[in-house]
Amino acid sequence: MTAPIRVLVCDDQELIRTGLATIINAQDDLEVVGECGDGQAAVDLGRRLRPDVVVMDVRMPVLDGIEATRRLAGAGVAHPARVLVLTTFNLDEYVYEALRAGASGFLLKDAPPTQLLHGIRTVAAGTALLDPKVTRQLVGRYAARIRPAGNSPDDTPLTPRELEVLRLVAEGLSNREIAEALHLSPETVKTFVSRILTKLSLRDRVQAVVYAYRHGLVS
Repeated sequence: MTAPIRVLVCDDQELIRTGLATIINAQDDLEVVGECGDGQAAVDLGRRLRPDVVVMDVRMPVLDGIEATRRLAGAGVAHPARVLVLTTFNLDEYVYEALRAGASGFLLKDAPPTQLLHGIRTVAAGTALLDPKVTRQLVGRYAARIRPAGNSPDDTPLTPRELEVLRLVAEGLSNREIAEALHLSPETVKTFVSRILTKLSLRDRVQAVVYAYRHGLVS
């Protein structure tokens, strides 16, 4: 049998933390290996337990979830964790900061349990989880902030077709939606996405989204 996905649950509210753990542990393929109520404990446990996925609240004492995510999954971390950020706040600011910190996914706490479980499995599999609607909100409101001065589409080593695929990824389209838009097979799109990530040394689609904003590929 395949070993269950090991999950660390981090939330400062015990009732929510217990509820999350109960939902997760009820699944045959998931196992909660640790719980904590502040960001520093999340960092300490994450480094010690090496879970497959860290479910991280944003607002926590001692160290907030964004900074805890940065310390577990940010640039330069030797063994970056896969972090699924949960928050009650549907604000672009949190999405933006979570992505910049290295999060692999973002969900609202009022999402149904099935969506949470899908999110954990998706992130554990190495696939980014980002709601297309939330992605599109980022485009209009934070594109200027995310894009440092001096970067342009000419800075990228991608081919015209790869740039086309990356732009659609940045707009929040799934592989199937990109395939339909470009009249390609989903398998071909998957190959393009993999090639883009490799060329740009990016970990996942979330990082690809941020890259696209930084280099002016979306407007």
